[in-house]
Amino acid sequence: MSGTPVRVPGGSYTNIGPRTLRDMLASKDVFLLNVHVPYEGEIEGTDVNIPYDEVERRVGQLPLERDARIVVYCRSGRMSAVAVERLLRLGYTRVWHLEGGFVAWRQAGFRLSHR
Repeated sequence: MSGTPVRVPGGSYTNIGPRTLRDMLASKDVFLLNVHVPYEGEIEGTDVNIPYDEVERRVGQLPLERDARIVVYCRSGRMSAVAVERLLRLGYTRVWHLEGGFVAWRQAGFRLSHR
């Protein structure tokens, strides 16, 4: 997968763009996590919506396997960057971050869905 590696205390993750995420979703081998609050929509295929500041408390809604492929997004990327670092502290090792969030997703011509 193409992307930009980012090192942070506790590990590293990869920033990806909308087209890379689209390709990852086509493989159906990724857990997609929306952490934006308040809810403003989601990318089709999202597995769960957990507010970015509740990731640790709601870890039971995440994959049990710490090497599961997880992609995190929010509206612009700020909340999801916080959530990604929390996932790394929880021991997750294969984490990707949608750079620019669903704003970038829509700018790339992709749609959001609403519950």
